[in-house]
Amino acid sequence: MQWILYILTYPIIWLVSCLPFKGLYFVSDIVYILIYKVLGYRKKVVRSNLKLVFPGRSENEIAAITSKFYHHLCDMMLESVKSLTIKEKDIKERYRFTNLQLITDLEKREKSIVLMCAHYGSWEWIFILQRYVNHKGYAVYKKLGNRYFDGLVRSIRAKYDTDLITTKETFDVLERSQRSNELSICGFVSDQSPKYQKALHWNKFMGIKVPMHTGAEHLAKKLDMAVVFFRVRRIKRGYYETTFETLAENPKEFADFKITDMFFERVEEQIKEAPQYYLWTHKRWKHKDKVPQEH
Repeated sequence: MQWILYILTYPIIWLVSCLPFKGLYFVSDIVYILIYKVLGYRKKVVRSNLKLVFPGRSENEIAAITSKFYHHLCDMMLESVKSLTIKEKDIKERYRFTNLQLITDLEKREKSIVLMCAHYGSWEWIFILQRYVNHKGYAVYKKLGNRYFDGLVRSIRAKYDTDLITTKETFDVLERSQRSNELSICGFVSDQSPKYQKALHWNKFMGIKVPMHTGAEHLAKKLDMAVVFFRVRRIKRGYYETTFETLAENPKEFADFKITDMFFERVEEQIKEAPQYYLWTHKRWKHKDKVPQEH
């Protein structure tokens, strides 16, 4: 069944991917009408999240952010499809880095890097970073249920020399990398909601106390990897600018969970600046009423 779904769907994905950007965004506009206006995909979740974290915003303001968010979500979906056939020069033109020197300086100091980001702006084209640095690239991801589509995603990322690894594989892979004297850079999308029963750290995110993933910080300390945050700014449709910020060059010097808190502070800054580019369909605050007694 997985194979049938794949062979029926892949030709459509490939054809859409081959569209010029003007055509791609025309399709995105149609998809926007379908999932937002017609199907109302997760609209209740989006509005609930926005009202929770922006209690002072009016209904009109919430509605405006919601509409802009769905437009951006559809663009990101289509940009992800475009990754299948996009030319390297086009990604380099559309996804630019403002301060690559920060990464190359860490390379000169022989520091491997934990690269932290949020579901904000665009993280689909960050993989082009490998064309500018000498670190071996890894990215932590959740394996797709359909093994054929999972293989497709892996092959797309592999074009730019980035290996996708699951959470369970991460430590072993990076430890082997370290033992072989390989400098590595490993990307974590670290703002997702962990299982609250296993959460080691709770703190406020957008004013609401929630459990926080601490895996990136824990791994950085264990393997003595520098921790870098990348901030994404949308310049215009289909164009993004990324700026790196060092959170901790020597993470063992920081108190437990301090790096994680610093990461979320920076994510908040982005969201407050332009909330429409955050992934509001995610139930990030679903555990807000389950705060353990000691917290």
